[in-house]
Amino acid sequence: MYTFTLLLVLFIAVLILGMSEYFIHQKRIYSIPVRIHINGTRGKSSVTRLIGAGLREGGIKTITKVTGSYPRLVLENGEETVVFRKAEANIIEQLKIVKFAAEKKAQALVIECMALEQQYQRITENKMIHATIGVLTNVRLDHVDVMGYSLPEIANVLGETIPKNRHFFTSETYVPHVLKKIADQKKAVMHIADASSVSDEEMNRFSYIEHKENVALALAVCEHAGVNRSVALKGMYKALPDEGVLKRFKIETYNKTITFYSAFAANDPQSTLMIWKMLRDEIGLEGTKIVLLNTRQDRMDRSRQLAEMVGKEIHNDADYLVLIGQATEFVRKMTISYGFERNRIINIGWTEPSIVFENILSRTKDKSSVVSMGNIGGMGGPVLEFFQNRSNGYD
Repeated sequence: MYTFTLLLVLFIAVLILGMSEYFIHQKRIYSIPVRIHINGTRGKSSVTRLIGAGLREGGIKTITKVTGSYPRLVLENGEETVVFRKAEANIIEQLKIVKFAAEKKAQALVIECMALEQQYQRITENKMIHATIGVLTNVRLDHVDVMGYSLPEIANVLGETIPKNRHFFTSETYVPHVLKKIADQKKAVMHIADASSVSDEEMNRFSYIEHKENVALALAVCEHAGVNRSVALKGMYKALPDEGVLKRFKIETYNKTITFYSAFAANDPQSTLMIWKMLRDEIGLEGTKIVLLNTRQDRMDRSRQLAEMVGKEIHNDADYLVLIGQATEFVRKMTISYGFERNRIINIGWTEPSIVFENILSRTKDKSSVVSMGNIGGMGGPVLEFFQNRSNGYD
């Protein structure tokens, strides 16, 4: 009887403590007038940074939280600090960020969604953030084991963070009708950002390669929040890029120039193809055009998707396909079956980054453009680091 009574008292104490923490959090989050919750498959971190920078330039005291492999907190003065994690990423981390922003008396919190499972996305929005503005960058085939194997399925999962009775912004072009249906059910006003609203001249002022879709989306949100377009852009130009941003390095050696584009961050086929087309049509790929595809044995489903995309969509544009990483012979055969000529495929496999560099250099006449694809894991990271170290610095 004594043990039962003790357990009951402990249970009630824990319950009261939990309820107390919940209500304290609600008070904190509602003390922040502007709450922008950013979700999507690709570009979340970039859009989070851009919106935060635009609001900050507009005189709004803003705390920005970027999730992912390199979690960062951008303070109201633009300085950055690392978000330290003792263990694996957990959505409870968002509570600490809200507490920090509330203590800073922030006028705006721009926070990237870190949940994958549908129920956690729902909890993050409805219990933790209560966004005044919802943002969903795009819907792509990624995390299919968690979100679903089709774009509509994934859209329904990501749509959990669309706030009820609020405004919602997206640059999604594949399944916007699915998002519109969710927005209507939640009585949210949906806005679709138009990439063509951003000029080439405006894009050229960025110190790194950014996507028009991201900039258009961030500008739409900033303007809705009351920040003038030119003011918001001024802030965006000064913002530090995300670690996963599309990078370009130039290596000049032996009277040859290699331009290396790191697109490892876009490891789904749709986003990767969009980057290839952007580089081809807007930036311009000079000289010998080389696709560098890094594959991992534990991500063979993704490797098959990329092989299909390269074989069907890029084979007429690229001069060579260089395969590195694991299970490359299997990927080589798949790519050939999808239309890429076998005599233009160089299967290097798992090796030292210097060997990859020498193979690319040997196929460069005067100039070459190398677009890296696939996963940053395995050989991706070391190869990127090697090319970066051989270059004159970030372009």
